Amino acid sequence: MAAIAKYRGMSEATFIQNFTRLRPDRQGLALIDKPNGECYFLQGNDCSINEVKPDQCRAFPNRWNFPGWRSICEAIPRPIDPVPAPAS
Repeated sequence: MAAIAKYRGMSEATFIQNFTRLRPDRQGLALIDKPNGECYFLQGNDCSINEVKPDQCRAFPNRWNFPGWRSICEAIPRPIDPVPAPAS
């Protein structure tokens, strides 16, 4: 929270008041969501706090493992250009 607050140019207390919510298990804070359920800091396909995004975001999807996550967070396959073989 402190890193995001600093990145956004505000105090940590102000950031917590405006951009966090109590987790459902009441064991800590989570970032707020947009009304449609997206992360508040998602702008289109880009993270507006990418430089300081939390570990849970950096780890997606490799360390996400809650029940049913694959049906919620299914990746969209994208073709990539093959890497050329190095010259001999």
